Amino acid sequence: QSYIHGVERWITNRAERVITCSHYMQGHVADIYGLDEDRITVIPNGIDPLDLQPVDDLETLRGNFAAPDEQLVILVGRLVYEKGFQLALEALGGEGKVIERVGKVRFLVAGSGTHEEELKQQAEQLGLMEHGTFLGWIGDDVLHSLYRIADLCVVPSLYEPFGLVALEAMASGCPCIVADTGGLREVVPEGEKVGLRFNGGDSAHLGVMIERMLTDTDLRERLVAEASEHVLSFEWADVARQTADVYGDVIGAFASTRP
Repeated sequence: QSYIHGVERWITNRAERVITCSHYMQGHVADIYGLDEDRITVIPNGIDPLDLQPVDDLETLRGNFAAPDEQLVILVGRLVYEKGFQLALEALGGEGKVIERVGKVRFLVAGSGTHEEELKQQAEQLGLMEHGTFLGWIGDDVLHSLYRIADLCVVPSLYEPFGLVALEAMASGCPCIVADTGGLREVVPEGEKVGLRFNGGDSAHLGVMIERMLTDTDLRERLVAEASEHVLSFEWADVARQTADVYGDVIGAFASTRP
């Protein structure tokens, strides 16, 4: 890690311009590598709506994981501690938690990683294994279908430079709850307009937000409608134009200094 940090510090300080995917990362990179923030340009990650099309029979796919009268919560990403999936399991399972209070709730965990076995053990201890499925790694085609069949996507990260899962879910019409941390604050702005946020690291507050989302149909519908407009500002075509502008500025400045 020390070697990697040293190489990254050398690269960023040598570069004419640095691009980060969020204002959160702009401040983070400036701080740890000793850069002036005016050398760092923020350009968000993007999505292409044409890449988010489901490929499966959605009714059949949903039937594999939940009954018609059950609600389906999905967790997507690398299964590492920083993604905070342990918080979501804690919020869902155990005495007095979401599944017991709301009833007829199932969950899916899609992804793999170093924390996978620990999460499965936690789910077993909380009595959750009969209420959900760990899918392991899945391809993008299946993932895009999962967004379409889910009633809620939870992104409980402890550390998150951006939050592409939340963006993809919203673009697919799936309401989101995200941690109030890092780049997620920019993907899901404050104000309950496009999604809900919970206090990062607080499983109890996450449980409150999950229960609220699952029991308030009007809220879910409003958030989905607003999010469908919000995600348009993250389209790849616009991201590409912004990136090209940065390269153009750097090339222009370089050319003007040459004899």
